[in-house]
Amino acid sequence: MALSEDELRELFDKYKSKLKTQVSIDETSDSHLTSAQYEQFKMDLVKRKKSWYEKACAWSESILKVSPDAETARKIKEVAYISHLDITPEGVMSLSLLLPTVVAVFLGLLSFLVFKSLVAVVFMFVLAGILFYALQKLPFILANNWRLKASSQMVLAVFYVVTYMRHTSNLELAIKFAAQHLSPPLSIDLKRVLWDVETQKFATIKESLDHYLETWKKWSPEFVESMHLVESSLYESSEDRRINALEKALSVILDETYEKMLHYAHNLKSPITMLHMFGIILPLLGLVMLPLAISFLHISWYELAFIYNLILPIVVYFLGRSLLSTRPTGYGDVDISQYHKDYAKFKKVILKLGSKEFEVDPKYIAILIFVVLFTIGLSPVLIHSFNPSLAKSIDASISAASKGKFSFFEYKKVTVKGVSYIDGPFGLGAALLSLFIPLAFGLSLGTYYFLISNKLVTIRERSKNLEKEFASALFQLANRIGDGVPVEIACQKVAQVMEGTLSGKFFEIVSTNLLQFGMGIEDAIFDKQRGALIFFPSNMIESSMKVLVESAKKGPTAVSNALMNVSTYIKEMHRVNERLKDLLADTISSMKTQISFITPLIAGIVVGLASMITNIMQKLGDQLNSDNLNVGQGMGNLNNILGSPGMPTYYFQIVVGVYVVEVIFILAGVASNIENGSDSLGAQNYTGKSLIRATLLYAVITFFVILVFNLIAGAVTGGALVSGMPSTSLT
Repeated sequence: MALSEDELRELFDKYKSKLKTQVSIDETSDSHLTSAQYEQFKMDLVKRKKSWYEKACAWSESILKVSPDAETARKIKEVAYISHLDITPEGVMSLSLLLPTVVAVFLGLLSFLVFKSLVAVVFMFVLAGILFYALQKLPFILANNWRLKASSQMVLAVFYVVTYMRHTSNLELAIKFAAQHLSPPLSIDLKRVLWDVETQKFATIKESLDHYLETWKKWSPEFVESMHLVESSLYESSEDRRINALEKALSVILDETYEKMLHYAHNLKSPITMLHMFGIILPLLGLVMLPLAISFLHISWYELAFIYNLILPIVVYFLGRSLLSTRPTGYGDVDISQYHKDYAKFKKVILKLGSKEFEVDPKYIAILIFVVLFTIGLSPVLIHSFNPSLAKSIDASISAASKGKFSFFEYKKVTVKGVSYIDGPFGLGAALLSLFIPLAFGLSLGTYYFLISNKLVTIRERSKNLEKEFASALFQLANRIGDGVPVEIACQKVAQVMEGTLSGKFFEIVSTNLLQFGMGIEDAIFDKQRGALIFFPSNMIESSMKVLVESAKKGPTAVSNALMNVSTYIKEMHRVNERLKDLLADTISSMKTQISFITPLIAGIVVGLASMITNIMQKLGDQLNSDNLNVGQGMGNLNNILGSPGMPTYYFQIVVGVYVVEVIFILAGVASNIENGSDSLGAQNYTGKSLIRATLLYAVITFFVILVFNLIAGAVTGGALVSGMPSTSLT
């Protein structure tokens, strides 16, 4: 007969009072808070530095406290809990009102004083509106980023839990094992599960885990189902049924991951096409007509820059993030420098001078590249501003040498609506030098990301190649140990059989440490100075070796069975991972083609066309001004239409070039994360390579297209390439 809740509580109190009489218990003691999990959790999370967003929310709340409605407050609290943000709903709302107000009032006033344009003020109010919306959505975006990173580790998390529980049926130890071998953010979540038990927020590990799984029911039901199957294995009456439940847990998340990724890949083509059209094709093709629009509407370069270098990149970024927010649970790699301290030095550039080595931070190299290239690109403006006579003499020399066909600076006195001002540079030389501005941004960023990631990616790829063949090595090791061969001899035999492979090298190091240096099996693998894992940093291999060490305490049969199962799981995970990559291959290939070739090509042609149109209209305007030509009343006075020479190609190219760099930067990160899940190291490496290649390609294409199209413009206007009329040119 089942006891009621009151009877159970009475029984509990009875035995508790009896225990007090036998054991001295200090109920006020906080000794339960000093567990290893608690200390690690505090180190990883509680003592971390607050982000700028958390500080800004707290500061805004102290100045202007705004309370949202109950439903919005509930949602903000939920996402703050998920992403471990130290924010309040009042702080979020206060910041979303305070910062846009500052932008609208102060920057709007400043832009009016500097640019003398109401359009600039309108742009600042538009920017304030965008900030108001973005800051309210930022907690949800950060929570989605957290989910994306955590979901990329879920298959591995289930693998670790199942692997451990096959030989030790203890859920708490299994979660601790997974938390130790996973990287943040999922490791922090699992440590919080343990911490909530340590602090007595929940009575059992199952209650704490179930509470955590509630946050994933909507986003990753397969992970929830797998963990529930793991929990159910604790209650199975036979060993076979327990093992079957664990195997089912892993197969569920693998199969469901593949099915969800299949649907995701099929549904990805339309959003990618939309991103390509609205983010690249339409904006760049729209630029072709801008030289005409500029002459009619007198659009300034900074107004164009506001649209193309601020508004459009924000739109492209949010479109890209929306694609990532729907990505199913998958796989993700980690930045090994964060979790293997010995590899942090490979983020630096190592210079050897004699017998000494110097570590140089790549950011200083990137800054040097940026300053040099940016200064060269800005030189036409700087020379004319600080030494107009030098600019005039250079123009005169080049014009004389080219018989009036070429000009380098060519600043003009322009009159628009009765207002005269100096505009330029319109010269071909200045237009070509402007290419150094996007090169400054693209090459400096690309070099920085490439240098901090390339060596680490090379090391990680070597470890991933080891993982591919490691399942076969584990299978052989399991068979030999199952035959009664000691672990030391078994490792030596596997190293001999797999000689010439990475797995053979790994077990050769283990065997050498065991037989020549007299180490134990744990030190031979995990020693900080000579352990085999130093040369092959891989969480997968590390966890497999942890299983080897743990199961070795229970005898050779337990070791053999454990390694056999790990070998099977590694093969299965690799098979599913390859199938997922096949599903995304077409989409990723299309995106990479856009990034590396199509975008620089289209942008270069557009700049060349715009340069040609601007030159033609400039020559026509110069001729009309020189001849004081007037057409009939039906057409109006062409002087009013072509009186302005338009936007200089110098500024036009800078706006387009910087936009190309921004779009490539955004799309490279999106492409990498779609393909590999949350992988910051891989994304940095691919972004760096893409920026370097695409920016150089854009500069080369634009250079030749501007030259060719200016020759065409010269032919159209009677052979004068870019020379200005004496009556309008200042130089």
